[in-house]
Amino acid sequence: MTAKENQGILDYLRQRSDDMVADLKRLIELESPTSHKPAVDALGTALAGELRGLGGALEVIPKREVGDVLRARWNPGAGGVVILSHMDTVWDVGTVAERPTRVEGDRIYGVGAMDMKGGIVIALWALRALRELGLFPDQPITYLLNSDEETGSRHSSAEIETEALAHNVVFVTEPPQDGAYKTQRKGVSQYSISAKGRAAHAGADHARGVNAIEEIAHHVLAVQAMTNYDIGTTANVGVIQGGTRPNVVPAEARVEINVRATTRVNQQAIHQNITSLQPHHPEATLTIEGGIGVPPMERTPEIAALFKRAQGLAAEMGIALEEGSTGGGSDGNKTAALGVPTLDGMGIVGDGGHALNEYGEISSMPERAAIMAAMLRERL
Repeated sequence: MTAKENQGILDYLRQRSDDMVADLKRLIELESPTSHKPAVDALGTALAGELRGLGGALEVIPKREVGDVLRARWNPGAGGVVILSHMDTVWDVGTVAERPTRVEGDRIYGVGAMDMKGGIVIALWALRALRELGLFPDQPITYLLNSDEETGSRHSSAEIETEALAHNVVFVTEPPQDGAYKTQRKGVSQYSISAKGRAAHAGADHARGVNAIEEIAHHVLAVQAMTNYDIGTTANVGVIQGGTRPNVVPAEARVEINVRATTRVNQQAIHQNITSLQPHHPEATLTIEGGIGVPPMERTPEIAALFKRAQGLAAEMGIALEEGSTGGGSDGNKTAALGVPTLDGMGIVGDGGHALNEYGEISSMPERAAIMAAMLRERL
């Protein structure tokens, strides 16, 4: 685990930058929207061949509604590291034909390039470098690739949590935040509030009506006021529906709410506030549904220490590495909430995730793969 060996890993990977680009282009063109199981499974088949070629003991975990999950193991046993990636993207089959992958300078543009096929390439090449250079560690390493992260990993959460608890640390190959590894992520909660009033003619019988839109408006303002930027909590009323015609007092109205919080304490507090809302009008009724979905990834001392080790190894190779936080969630939220130290954002540097201009920075791939490879050699 010398600085010279880690520099050798970086040199090896930089010399193979063109191969990494070719691999990323190939994975992008194997389109894999979450909702299209055959497409995700086709990508999984290709990746299964790669993992076997790297000496991994591969298991394909069948899923009925989404793509099958892949699990590869090296040095089976307790402890060690689990790497998490997801194979699915938000892009429909046919998007690549409309927007072909292209390279412009240091950028590779393509659907899913950053989120997160670039991250898969980085993990595969980190493992390949260790094998090719005779530096593969003897600690347990598991690589788990799930197939439904973009819709919340509902079908693969059991595997993610089981593997996290069986290992000492978790590496997540989501893209970094402006180049920074992610040591903190907000948790996500979702709610809907439905108000029921009483319909009436808006002209002839207005006084008999109970206006559900007026009722829901009180709660829109109440929920919006729960945002507290100082503690990193946001409450957003993103959808509102109600009424039938302008000359009818509306009997029903509904809103949908998205909440983000940096700590479980704050997440629970705003949950209590929302679920405790009461009708303003004595004859109106409220129905509140939903709740806490993804717990926050809190920056614990263990996570901070894990990042410091990565930062130190990066510095030895002449790479500046910073840490950051984000309001978005990932599988790292789940593993960190289990108390397993988790380092997120270990994927490709880029921008435009889920957008038409999505790209990854080519020069970041060998650097990020080298950092991961060096971290895999650490006793964690």
